[in-house]
Amino acid sequence: MIDEPAGMIGAPLAGARRLGAVSFIFVTILLDMFALGLIAPILPKLVERFVDNDTASAARIFGLFGTAWAAMQFLFSPILGGLSDRFGRRPVVLLSNFGLGLDYVLMALAPSLTWLFVGRVISGITSASVSTAFAYIADMTPPEKRAAVFGKVGVAFGAGFILGPAVGGLLGGIDPRLPFWAAAGLSFTNTLYGLLILPESLPRDRRTSFRWKNANPLGALHLLRSNGVLAGLSVVNFIAQLAHVVLPSTFVLYATYRYGWDATTVGLTLAMVGVCSMAVQGAAIGPIVGRFGERRALLLGLGCGAIGFLIFGGAPTGPLFWLGIPVMALWGVAGAATQALMTQLVAPDQQGQLQGATTSVQSVSQLVGPFLFTLTFAYFIGAQAPLKLPGAPFLLASVLLVLALAIATRTLAGMKSGR
Repeated sequence: MIDEPAGMIGAPLAGARRLGAVSFIFVTILLDMFALGLIAPILPKLVERFVDNDTASAARIFGLFGTAWAAMQFLFSPILGGLSDRFGRRPVVLLSNFGLGLDYVLMALAPSLTWLFVGRVISGITSASVSTAFAYIADMTPPEKRAAVFGKVGVAFGAGFILGPAVGGLLGGIDPRLPFWAAAGLSFTNTLYGLLILPESLPRDRRTSFRWKNANPLGALHLLRSNGVLAGLSVVNFIAQLAHVVLPSTFVLYATYRYGWDATTVGLTLAMVGVCSMAVQGAAIGPIVGRFGERRALLLGLGCGAIGFLIFGGAPTGPLFWLGIPVMALWGVAGAATQALMTQLVAPDQQGQLQGATTSVQSVSQLVGPFLFTLTFAYFIGAQAPLKLPGAPFLLASVLLVLALAIATRTLAGMKSGR
């Protein structure tokens, strides 16, 4: 553990100014996720139009788009994190917001599939600034309050992904390019807001030099290996993120295949997931962590996630699937607790590097997860399967979280006494 809490470096930014700064980060992430959500229902259709409405070709190309986006997150998250440790959080966050706005303009004007792909690559680079936003929160927040603040920021992720696709679908019905213009406008507005509101959270005397060996993805892992507990928590975080990929990669196919749900029912179910997640992130994490501490909250969250996936995979009917949603929502406690514990294990001038390395690790899960879970689903509903088990991907995710729970229990046992 470091001698001085990282949150102390933000002490001069107290009161209303401090609240405004943290609120800006919340709004930044909300608008980033909202902008990503805006184009989510439109981008696949736009790709399809570029390939003469060949759905099979569009699906393959869109998969390539997703892989390229995750690869950029993997490569550039530690670079942006290292730059924020060297030059401060503010310029990195603002330049990333501005760059994301320019990127949406590029995609709105893209005359070909190649230019649209270039735009998607740039989007993966600029969206990597989320790691810097988390480092900003670590700067500004005392260690004992970070889990609750990280939880509230999780509300921004949920709200953005709930509202964005809905609005994007409406705008796309008017013009398929309109959601990109709207996303660009949000990013530029956010940049201007930050120029006026956002103070710097990392003083010059707490900054560190930029080193390429720490900023590349493999070099960034050195920080995660520098402490046994940090390494263990990083493994837990990776496994948990890998398990989470089962939802975006197989949920729609699974729900349609097993329960015969139409698009409306699928959409309402996703909205229910988002609402429950937001409720936990915004209102429950603070009290849970306050009562049990970060360590027990982490174990509780992983346990609820494992049970939730078990319900999802085993539910023979749709209503039984819905019963698992509030249980699954409590998994969100684990993510906030993990973030809070990890930020307490590095120095103030390494928060950006930590968040960049963590985001890179998560990006690997986004590269591996879709193949793991879609192939599992395809195998267990195929003719060659020893038994028909459409819920196999969710059961696999449950097993992964049980493994993460076991590793977390052993890792946390090695920490010094305390929360």
